[in-house]
Amino acid sequence: MIRILLVDDHPVVRHGLRGMLEAEPDLTVVGEASSGIEGVAKAVELVPDIVLMDLRMPGGDGVEATARILAEAPGVRVMVLTTYESDRDILRAIEAGAGGYLLKDASPAELAGAVRAAARGETVLAPSVASTLVRQVRSPAPPSLSQREAEVLRLVARGLTNADIGRELFISEATVKTHLLRAFQKLDVADRTAAVTRAMSLGII
Repeated sequence: MIRILLVDDHPVVRHGLRGMLEAEPDLTVVGEASSGIEGVAKAVELVPDIVLMDLRMPGGDGVEATARILAEAPGVRVMVLTTYESDRDILRAIEAGAGGYLLKDASPAELAGAVRAAARGETVLAPSVASTLVRQVRSPAPPSLSQREAEVLRLVARGLTNADIGRELFISEATVKTHLLRAFQKLDVADRTAAVTRAMSLGII
């Protein structure tokens, strides 16, 4: 039997999940918790095979609880089961060590199959979640400007000339030009206006 702990702050959701899972001959729910903190305590006490973890709950969110369970109950696998699929939620959960990420619109058969796969040590991701992760991996990291380069571009955005910027920052005009050229190279642009536009679009300035 695969032993499962349910962690979700909605009693109706836990009741529905228990019914779906225990309809399967090889799955059993050994406990329930209504918060992240309670979920950690129950996981340490019961040592289930799988924890089905909601993300947003009172008393510590699911990501924090996932990290704590993996630290305090080695061997227990955590699978997120949530309605949320934002890039930030997905990445935080996977980085915390979650072995799977499913959405609550999964069918009973999909959920049961995912639990079995997770128990075998496989990583289980909803298709939309897998697509998000692939997109994140393929997206190049945004360019990183030094503090001084960003400072110079902010002053350019205010309409200051190189000479004005030099006086403002107490550096030579030649040094201002050097910072600008480095910023152009990092941002893959050829002039001041394009540099400011790109830096603003990336949230750098």
